[in-house]
Amino acid sequence: MRASIIVHGGAWDIPSALHKAHEEGMARALKTGQKKLAETDDAHRACLAVLTVLENEPVFDAGTGSFLNAGGEVEMDAGIMKGEDLSAGAVAALKNIRNPILVAEAVRVHTQHVLLAGQGAYDFAREQGFKRVETEALLTGREKERYRILKERGKVRIKSFFEKKPSDTVGAVVMDSHGRMTAGTTTGGTPHKMAGRVGDVPVPGSGFYADNRYGAVSVTGWGEGILRAGLAMRAMRALESGAGAAEAAGEALRFLEERIKGEAGIIVLDARGRAGFDFNTPYMAVGYATVDNMEYATVLGEGTSGSK
Repeated sequence: MRASIIVHGGAWDIPSALHKAHEEGMARALKTGQKKLAETDDAHRACLAVLTVLENEPVFDAGTGSFLNAGGEVEMDAGIMKGEDLSAGAVAALKNIRNPILVAEAVRVHTQHVLLAGQGAYDFAREQGFKRVETEALLTGREKERYRILKERGKVRIKSFFEKKPSDTVGAVVMDSHGRMTAGTTTGGTPHKMAGRVGDVPVPGSGFYADNRYGAVSVTGWGEGILRAGLAMRAMRALESGAGAAEAAGEALRFLEERIKGEAGIIVLDARGRAGFDFNTPYMAVGYATVDNMEYATVLGEGTSGSK
């Protein structure tokens, strides 16, 4: 098997001024994943390393760089799944923790559950030794300015903070040389969402899925539509039916568009190690690397799909 990594850095109206930052952030995550794969030949450890780097990149809407909800708080969702045994861990509406994907992994390893939410997820994270960070420490750019205004005026509705509708959720799918696969997705949600809103990201079968027998998937885009479609599982069903990675991504996306008029981007690795992606949003940030070669890390325009 060809050890490889595919990542996404969101799919929506990514402003052109941010394309370079998206590409550089994905490239740094891919290089970290390459190094971890070379050292360990372990897809799961490499996927966690990649997602942690992406959460720490302020240009993305995950971890540092998350959006504020309508109440002026950051609530983050994340999930990860091993294709070897279908074990999964996830958190939803998690506050005041820098790396939600690491808490999701702790849920997978240290509990009998799959998904913890809200205060329970935070309490568990603190019990596991994760440090509390203040909301402002997770903010960058316009979100930090928005937070300042909210603090001064109280919790008020502020319109038009964004000229476009960014969705910079991040995700990764990794395969090692043994054919073992892991997929994960992490997000800070959508700007000005209702407090407590949870989208597709922490739900296995919607925001991510992995099964060594067929492949693995991570999704980004309009969370409510993705959740209703069970989009990751749609791609998995296509893989089970014999579709390749790019074909499976396209089939899932067509279902979303035809049935729900939804918008999303999908990255896929199939069981043969082939990578594919597709999207129907104005832009998608996507990157791909083997264990020893950086193939691409780029922001693509609407109508582009790809495979490797």
